[in-house]
Amino acid sequence: MKFYSIKDPVRFEGPSAKGDLAFRWYNPRQKVMGKTMAEHLRFAVCYWHTLCWPGLDPFGGDTFLRPWHHDSDPMGAARTKADLMFETLRLLGVDYFTFHDLDIAPEGRSLKEFNANVTAIANIFEAKMAKTGKKLLWGTANMFSNRRFMAGAATNPDPDVFAYCAAQVKHCMDVTHGLGGENYVMWGGREGYETLLNTKIGHELEQAKRFLSLVVDYKHKIGFKGPILIEPKPQEPTKHQYDYDVATVYATIASLGLQKDVKVNIEQNHAILAGHSFEHEIALASALGIFGSIDINRGDYQSGWDTDQFAMNIPEMALAQYEILKAGGFTSGGMNFDAKIRRQSIDPDDILHAHVGSIDACARGLLIAAKMIADDKLAQLVDARYAKWKEPRNKAMLAGKESLEAIAARVHKSGLEPQPSSGRQEALENLLNTYL
Repeated sequence: MKFYSIKDPVRFEGPSAKGDLAFRWYNPRQKVMGKTMAEHLRFAVCYWHTLCWPGLDPFGGDTFLRPWHHDSDPMGAARTKADLMFETLRLLGVDYFTFHDLDIAPEGRSLKEFNANVTAIANIFEAKMAKTGKKLLWGTANMFSNRRFMAGAATNPDPDVFAYCAAQVKHCMDVTHGLGGENYVMWGGREGYETLLNTKIGHELEQAKRFLSLVVDYKHKIGFKGPILIEPKPQEPTKHQYDYDVATVYATIASLGLQKDVKVNIEQNHAILAGHSFEHEIALASALGIFGSIDINRGDYQSGWDTDQFAMNIPEMALAQYEILKAGGFTSGGMNFDAKIRRQSIDPDDILHAHVGSIDACARGLLIAAKMIADDKLAQLVDARYAKWKEPRNKAMLAGKESLEAIAARVHKSGLEPQPSSGRQEALENLLNTYL
């Protein structure tokens, strides 16, 4: 099936490239801080927005009119999408893809039929991956679209739904593991509540923790090496989500002692919906030791909705990449394009244009971040602000080697009177602009 207008993969042509479909900044083989750009960025194309979303919104229906959306043979449509995913990866030169189980195969009339459909498409993936060298960054189960999940999945008041979710996740984990997936994502699309009038928060949180524990136990049982990833999101579609932001997710993980097994998959759009910056969520995840992966997109700062636009803001990308590099970069994670073209962008090639532009924005952000780290001025200024903590008595205070009474006595004896120093925010902002 011919879908895109081009046959040859998009190439790196440098900043002076003349064509629309060319990489100006992303050179996958270019070394940056000892690794290639491809190794740093680990891009992935998502199945759902790229091939499954028909262009609808709350006020209008399908604008894309993709033939597989209206195919009378659901498994035939699934095979078509599989072919197109690997064609998309080939044309973009991207190594990874991601999916929900419902993205890749029709649900059918029972969980047994659904599992068989997912397995059949996974077998197609396995053959294509062996032939092309493409890889699975992560898989996840769609436990939010079907009517049965309208009150949540693992946090549903009905224990039969909880059990159904366990069966669905088990199969999706098996498929992800069988395909060599490098992570498994727990995306709680409806794990929250609409009103406290009908909700037992404590009970639902216990359900969420029990489910996560079951998943981690099963991960070890089958020998899955990658982390379980939780994707923070504060709201939408529910009024309040239990995985509100990185800090909230960490509280859940730490309460179970699962920091080694469970990390976070951070999305820019979700960060701003939670009232944070993208770089804040990355920096906090790194500080807490749970940084895992990124869903790269951008939200509309004027909209309280998950718009999932392609990331194009280069200064913002530079700050995000700076925090990722400071965190040590990705291990099993990567940058998954959880982003969709606008519903008026109806040409198939718009999919390619969107990915190419965002890949370039990420690459340019990486180059800027690497320059910031190599120059080291920003880090030196920050270190200078905290330099007094390196003095022996202050190190002892932070290490818990002094009691509250001893610290108070020392202050009274020395007559200590702290003198504030400038935070130099404007100077630091000016310095940042010199790298852009």
